[in-house]
Amino acid sequence: MKPIQVGDRAPEFTAAAQDGQQVSLATFLGKSVVVLYFYPKDETPGCTKQACAFRDAYEEFVKAGATVIGVSGDSTASHQAFANGHRLPFLLLADRDGSLRKAFGVPKTLGLLPGRVTYVIDRDGIVRHIFNSQLQAERHVSEALEIVRKLASGAEA
Repeated sequence: MKPIQVGDRAPEFTAAAQDGQQVSLATFLGKSVVVLYFYPKDETPGCTKQACAFRDAYEEFVKAGATVIGVSGDSTASHQAFANGHRLPFLLLADRDGSLRKAFGVPKTLGLLPGRVTYVIDRDGIVRHIFNSQLQAERHVSEALEIVRKLASGAEA
């Protein structure tokens, strides 16, 4: 399966969040832009920095009409502890079998580490921006917020 590209329809998914609820992309279509970010692992330095950067900018995302969702292969219990420990106000989805990562075509870094990729999906379910960087964890937030604001203003992303 080839990786999702800008302009492609985002694949539909349903996965368990940290509170156990089942979350589907369809829930947000027509209502909000979705910032879906894949990260390697809860409680690692880069992933914690990235999650906290999304937390710190969370109100700006909400104001611009976006929903932030993080995804990793960790369990819902791990996500619950991670979210509670760092006061994360957004959903964290458990992709235990890697099916969500595979559906989006998220590459591994050096063939080993789960990739760090952020997708901005518009209200119609179309991917408008992709940012892939294992090392620039905080830049995922600034890139996504810039695109979300453009979409909110009606400008082309």
